[in-house]
Amino acid sequence: MNDTIAAIATGMGSSGIGIIRISGEKAIQIADKIFVPKNHNKKICNMASYTAAFGHITYNDEVYDEAVALVMRAPHTYTTEDVVEFDCHGGITVLKRILDLVISLGARPAEGGEFTKRAFLGGRIDMSQAEAVMDLINSKNELAAKASLKKLQGGLKDIIADMREKLLYNIAYIESALDDPENYSLDEFPQELKSVVENLLITIDKLIKSSSNGRLINEGIRTVIVGKPNAGKSSVLNMLLDEDRAIVTDIEGTTRDTLEEYLNIDGISLNIVDTAGIRDTDDTVEKIGVDKAIDTLEEADLILYIVDGSVPLSDNDRTIMDKLHGKKVITIINKNDMKVVVDKLWITKKIDTKIVELSAKERTGKDDLYNTLKEMFFNNELSYNDEVYITSLRHKNLLSEAKESLTKVLESIDLNMGEDFFTIDLMAAYTSLGKIIGEELEDDLVNKIFSEFCMGK
Repeated sequence: MNDTIAAIATGMGSSGIGIIRISGEKAIQIADKIFVPKNHNKKICNMASYTAAFGHITYNDEVYDEAVALVMRAPHTYTTEDVVEFDCHGGITVLKRILDLVISLGARPAEGGEFTKRAFLGGRIDMSQAEAVMDLINSKNELAAKASLKKLQGGLKDIIADMREKLLYNIAYIESALDDPENYSLDEFPQELKSVVENLLITIDKLIKSSSNGRLINEGIRTVIVGKPNAGKSSVLNMLLDEDRAIVTDIEGTTRDTLEEYLNIDGISLNIVDTAGIRDTDDTVEKIGVDKAIDTLEEADLILYIVDGSVPLSDNDRTIMDKLHGKKVITIINKNDMKVVVDKLWITKKIDTKIVELSAKERTGKDDLYNTLKEMFFNNELSYNDEVYITSLRHKNLLSEAKESLTKVLESIDLNMGEDFFTIDLMAAYTSLGKIIGEELEDDLVNKIFSEFCMGK
């Protein structure tokens, strides 16, 4: 925190505007050496916080660029330090020259995520909010962006802080009662504590449960297209993408390997994997593709099972359905532009699935598929419900640790164990929850988390 750091805070490419960000004790001093305002009364050292000035970046009589200087004074800044930003013309050459100039005058290049790390170390945000910054930057859809913004605004922090406060109160009460039994009674305390812990476990269980939807929102639903050869899997993929991405022929076994694509449906992200048609085959290359298709089923969040509706079910269909038990499946009856003869009732008896009819050839029925997807994953409520979602595996694991510790507290209460046993597990839960918001994190883990951030943030 003693160094002054600087970085290019915008993308590396041609653009209308590029930003150089400087933060630290010498930020204003360094900026003053290179910025000449058009209005000479607006020297940076005399500018109030949250004000701007237009001028030139100049050093040793050489003009580097026109720029707008933004001055933000500590502690009410992103990093809690003095911050100066130069809005320059975009373009990597211009920005790099100015950054090199700033570094030559006493700043050092910022590490990835170091501006946000300083916001965390300065106490402006907690670790869950810091991680939400990167989630927001990397969000692939509107729902992911809203979930990240909710955490950035302190949604998860507030929940965790409230739980830790309840834990700390009860730990302190036990310690006080053990030290001063005349003034603090523990007679009814175990049952009161049991009620508190049970309510905390309800909150934790809800957060852990949200991690499933949170991962789907953040990373996308891993969706595997499966079916027998020539059922129309690649045609369905092309219809969903509105482009001829996969090769389509009348020859069975055309698709030999998996093909992955990304699709956004009203804020729901699908990572779609098209697979080889599943059938018995003596073709060595095709067999590798079939085996790979079967393997992808194990990792799928959702399976789109494509059935050729114009012909009766075959042994290949039955083999595929045997592998779909326990999975989330939408059965797509393709080729409904022809007479549909497939036994849909038999399919629903064989596997737990929803059925949608469409024609990939005529590109009809896509809306029905989309509505079914929405109903499956969001109970047909497409508007964001403003809940806090757990999208981080680190957070989920720590919540699970806290749950385990609190479950032990309940077991100790039921076994009528001494109150001093309660404090051990209460403190363990308090510590686990603290790691989510950065209260109990070791320095090396803090550094690892911020090392994954992008440069300039």
